[in-house]
Amino acid sequence: MTSHSNTSSIEHQSQHDWAQGFKKSIPVAMGYLPAGIAFGVLAQVAGLPFWATIMLSVLLYAGAAQYACLPMLSAGMPIGSMATNIAAINLRHVFYGMPLLQSLPDNKLAKTYCLFALTDETFSVMTSLPQPLRKTLMLPISLFNQSWWVVAGGIGFILGGTLSDLIPNLDFALVCLFAILAYEQFQSIKRYFPIGIAILSLIIASQFTSSWVLLMAITLCMLFILVRGFWAAQHPPEITHKKGDGHEQ
Repeated sequence: MTSHSNTSSIEHQSQHDWAQGFKKSIPVAMGYLPAGIAFGVLAQVAGLPFWATIMLSVLLYAGAAQYACLPMLSAGMPIGSMATNIAAINLRHVFYGMPLLQSLPDNKLAKTYCLFALTDETFSVMTSLPQPLRKTLMLPISLFNQSWWVVAGGIGFILGGTLSDLIPNLDFALVCLFAILAYEQFQSIKRYFPIGIAILSLIIASQFTSSWVLLMAITLCMLFILVRGFWAAQHPPEITHKKGDGHEQ
């Protein structure tokens, strides 16, 4: 009985690799810190209180949506309109959990949090990891990444608008971070199809609209993926069996 409980305790302690998760979150921190500080500065300039700035990073936790929230809050936009815009911006997150379902923690609370905290950057880091490591690292990486973002927002609010005069265009750091993570992910999986449909979708969307480019591009990407999946199901690859020595030629 003692041996069994000791084994269970060891398994529980080794369920999440916090030290490795912290190391994996450092590259994300390099982008989240300046971008989060920029958000805090903009929130302070927009007139939001400190507690509201922190709560946006805790409860919403979506870089692009948080930036978009600031002018909407300043303009006094109705909650329904704000929710619709935020839902459109974050539509892509619905699909992020699908390839990582097997990597989610077993604990229901931890699983729910990981799905909530699955940002673009966290998704990129997780999908670039080997499959056996994902389950032990998903909760630590998700928690550390959000912590960087929340702390950065608080720092930016405290420093205020003077920082934006000293270091302009801080928010562009998030774009740079995502480009780097996308490149690392490509180096890991070596697949050209996602990059191809992303570029093609962006080009097509930009020809039809300037206000909803991201939403239209994401929708086109989804359609291309569905068409490719349907085509692959109708035309499965032929399996060839190599004949070894001693088999009939």
